[in-house]
Amino acid sequence: MRWSDHGSSIEISLPKPFSFKECLRFLARSDQEVLHQVGEGAVLKLLKVDGELILCKVTSSGEALNVTFQNTAPSTRARAYVSDFIVEWFDLEQDLTGFMEMAGRDPVLKPFAERFEGMRILCIPDLFEALVWAILGQQINLTFAYTLKKRFVERYGESLTFNGSTHWIFPSWERVASLSIDELRELQFTKRKAEYILDLANAMAKGELSKEALLQLDPSAIRERLLAIRGVGAWTADYVRMKCFHDRTAFPVADVGLHLALKEALGLERKPTIGEIEELAINWKGWEAYATFYLWRSLYGEGV
Repeated sequence: MRWSDHGSSIEISLPKPFSFKECLRFLARSDQEVLHQVGEGAVLKLLKVDGELILCKVTSSGEALNVTFQNTAPSTRARAYVSDFIVEWFDLEQDLTGFMEMAGRDPVLKPFAERFEGMRILCIPDLFEALVWAILGQQINLTFAYTLKKRFVERYGESLTFNGSTHWIFPSWERVASLSIDELRELQFTKRKAEYILDLANAMAKGELSKEALLQLDPSAIRERLLAIRGVGAWTADYVRMKCFHDRTAFPVADVGLHLALKEALGLERKPTIGEIEELAINWKGWEAYATFYLWRSLYGEGV
């Protein structure tokens, strides 16, 4: 993915199809979100590069994403890191041609592919963040999951205040590895989730778990390695494969939101069974993650 330097900003060329408006709608779906701020056709995101906090404002000209540095003039190395992060965040290296062709022929996906054309899976490049977020969301509603994440980030993350607004980054595994179960329980984490998250942080501290090591494996082996982590079941493993590893075949088939979206899309009086979903998904082979993401999109409003 090509990017060019413009002093106080960088420009990242965009693939087609791409809809910045749809990406912003996804990013703005919760007013409890604490890791970015959406407004006036832009998203503000705080990143940490080589110990420096860099506040980025991302907008789109249609042909490119424009990333303006708000609080500092980063080094060339830091600019390259920011570019790589944005490319991964917006899944810009994914060629959606095959998905659009498949979805255009699929009776379930066709209306959503047309309405939301160019929407990308908004990814979570950091493995620790992706796993913690997935674990927090287990067996609770999305609203409470966001509440827990907000408490966690504001207690243990780093922040930057700029123009009267405070921006946050997700707590590092280094910071979390030093915590106790009781400290996480104070945030209303269950004892089990607190244990899982501390186990993750400690595994990373010991070098037993890293995204770089997992990327050396093939997709099925990544899934098996994730499933071997305490607290990671099939849904969590598939969610992390989708959101962190850009695996377009990842398919969280037991996802409640997916079931609800299909119930509404198919006009059913009950949620479809796993067997019925797997039969529908035969047509989605190779694009299960994007099919799931577009179906999730059908559940929230137009916003932004």
